[in-house]
Amino acid sequence: MTTQRARQGATLTLLFGVLLISGAAVGGWGGAAPPLPRRAPSADAAPPEVSALSPQQAERLVASGADRWAAYYSADDYAEFTQGLDGEYLGVGLSVGRTQDGATLVSSVLADSPAGAAKVAVGDRLLAVDGAAVDHLPVTEVVARLRGRATAAAAGGRSAGPGSTVVLTVQRHGSPAREVTLRRTVLATQDVTLDHPAPGVLRITVRAFTSGVGEEVRAAVQAARQRGVVLDLRGNSGGLVEEAVTAASVFLDGGPVASYLSHGEQRELTAAPGGDTRTPLVVLVDGGTMSAAELLAGALQDRCRAVLVGTRTFGKGTVQQPSRLADGSVLELTVGRYFTPAGRTPDGTGLLPDVAAADPTEAGALALRVLSGLGPTPAAR
Repeated sequence: MTTQRARQGATLTLLFGVLLISGAAVGGWGGAAPPLPRRAPSADAAPPEVSALSPQQAERLVASGADRWAAYYSADDYAEFTQGLDGEYLGVGLSVGRTQDGATLVSSVLADSPAGAAKVAVGDRLLAVDGAAVDHLPVTEVVARLRGRATAAAAGGRSAGPGSTVVLTVQRHGSPAREVTLRRTVLATQDVTLDHPAPGVLRITVRAFTSGVGEEVRAAVQAARQRGVVLDLRGNSGGLVEEAVTAASVFLDGGPVASYLSHGEQRELTAAPGGDTRTPLVVLVDGGTMSAAELLAGALQDRCRAVLVGTRTFGKGTVQQPSRLADGSVLELTVGRYFTPAGRTPDGTGLLPDVAAADPTEAGALALRVLSGLGPTPAAR
């Protein structure tokens, strides 16, 4: 698979769209800094310099590698991307993360999904996708292969659709490797799930920040008083920054969440007042925690509102802007970078947890041990 195709697939399927809005691209193309979006990204208004590009020119620009997160995709692919932000995606129902030694582990499985039906479980090691080894590959590329983006070039530019199959080689600890054939289907994202891993402890697992996720988190916290909350952002691929800011507002009483620098101008993202600042909070992170999820984790860490447990996050702290070309295809370019309240950017380095979990399968239990040692939290700074 080409680097360009992997990058394109990752952008589409992992919801890398942060601060995606219509209007002039910033930076290389000039224009004003973008406002925070309220809905899924639009790409209807492009500056003349961008709209005049041919698809071939756009693809060459992406392939040059000058912009790590640049992406070019067809009108149909972009429509699927925005659909994903509104709650659906094509896949097999599992998320993955990468350990420090390069292994790829399953971090979550949807119960009513092809992966769930095949008894793929959290903690299983993913060895190969369609016979190609995935150790040491970026999480983004692994998920692109799972969702059929890796075969787009061979299919005349069309992505794998519903009903297409993918063969996974998985291995459970202490057991031999096995192959499972899964059929891709359109799945509801189910981006927020709740459970109680210990008495009085609410675990909120957020897989991506699609529309409405922030209010789902708020409703879960307000539904009942808890002695502690575990916010599980492992394998969270990011999404809509507005939703991440809303989620931050659940645990903060106003104040900064992040800032972003675009075209030399700094803009602030702030939490709404009135959040729960006292219930002990632990945030689980791993190598699959990226983009808007890193923004949220960084804000809670910098403001001493939560203890981060797990492994280093992915390291994507940039802002992308889509622009529609004359033929309806879309070119997405990086237009800025965001920073945590303490002025850090996770871009390229990720965020380090406060408590490291050497074994990702034990991170959940470690989070509970950390939570048990926390008392009511003083008002966050």
